[in-house]
Amino acid sequence: MKKKPIFTFQEHLEESLKDPEFKKIWEEERFERELGAMIIGLRIKMQMSQRALAKKLKTSQAAVCRLEIAEANPSLSFLKRLAKVFNKKLVIEFR
Repeated sequence: MKKKPIFTFQEHLEESLKDPEFKKIWEEERFERELGAMIIGLRIKMQMSQRALAKKLKTSQAAVCRLEIAEANPSLSFLKRLAKVFNKKLVIEFR
């Protein structure tokens, strides 16, 4: 039996980024992806489930999930609540 070659996410991404339209969208959504990754990392570090985080934020588990997978555009007040739950300082800057 012949094995299928392994195609990693990174390889797929590199190939996809050759498409100018995909690359433009990928770059435009960078903030959302990075925010989602930060939230996942902090939540896991605090050993907290999405449901537990949602309860502390007074929102739904689905809303936390959408934020983590970069399918949401959180308000400034929501980001402030997140920072408070994670005991972090919210810093926003233009570069």
